[in-house]
Amino acid sequence: MLMTLLIAFLGFVVIASVGFAFIGGGGGGNSGGGAALTKRTQTIGLGTNMRGKRGGKSAAKSPEERRKQITEQLKEAEKRERKARLTLRSRMLHAGLTPNVTQFWIITAVLGVVAFVVPLVLLGKMDFMLRLLVALGAGFALSYGAPRWVLGMMATGRLKKFTEEFPNAMDILVRGIKSGLPVHDGLKIISKESPAPLGPEFLRLVENVGVGMSVEGALEKMSERIPSPELRFFTIVIAIQAKTGGNLAEALNNLSTVLRARKMMREKIKALSSEAIASASIIGVLPPGVGVMISLTRPEYIGGMFTDPRGQIMLLGGAIWMALGIFMMRKMINFKF
Repeated sequence: MLMTLLIAFLGFVVIASVGFAFIGGGGGGNSGGGAALTKRTQTIGLGTNMRGKRGGKSAAKSPEERRKQITEQLKEAEKRERKARLTLRSRMLHAGLTPNVTQFWIITAVLGVVAFVVPLVLLGKMDFMLRLLVALGAGFALSYGAPRWVLGMMATGRLKKFTEEFPNAMDILVRGIKSGLPVHDGLKIISKESPAPLGPEFLRLVENVGVGMSVEGALEKMSERIPSPELRFFTIVIAIQAKTGGNLAEALNNLSTVLRARKMMREKIKALSSEAIASASIIGVLPPGVGVMISLTRPEYIGGMFTDPRGQIMLLGGAIWMALGIFMMRKMINFKF
């Protein structure tokens, strides 16, 4: 029984660590606060053409004051987004699903019961305590882990598609404003010409504005469904321009330039870190892989590690050090910008 529990624990640690290393390579796009935030707001550069062209309230805002206001709004939006991500309803919204929490819990409970019963029935010849442990693990994985993993994958894919098309939407809006179209008409063009999920989200934005909601409020609602830094920048640009005035076309053009530079930076980081990710994956998989192959070809050669208490202590120590090493490699390849 002790050997079985040890094997299960080692397998969980190794698999979780390797998965942690794989996930760590692609998380470079969500940086928050500090110098990077200030640099982005300086690059957006709202109101560079003011210079007293407008009087009163708009002329009183200096570029430094406007950048400070943008930075404060970005920090507030990040705090709200960080809190919202913890709720199940927000995760379902990010994945593009109708946020029916009750139905989600019913489905996960049914999956958990099925996953708990199946091992108990199929593994009838196995010891009851071992079957119970396997059934509990399978039930927990399918009732809690798997649904949230699927939601996370759906939300990540949806956010990636939205981010890739968003700079093109900004270019459409800039060209429309320069040609004399109102912002609302430019949003309509984006909703018709852009693919999903960008087009449907902007269509919902246009519908909300059509029923009387302000553009800023409709964009805040949109940010609840799409937790994208790019959309957050766009929301703040629109809000600041509505309060202080200025050349919206120039501000959006600067924003489009920033978004394309961020995209190029992401691709460059992904290319430069691909070798490190591959090395971390190989280093993480190699020790347990060699152990599995030896146990399949020469089980008597490695069997003593699982039966002898000294071998069990060595395996436990090796698993802990492997986990620490993989966490450290993930820290090294998880670039933030």
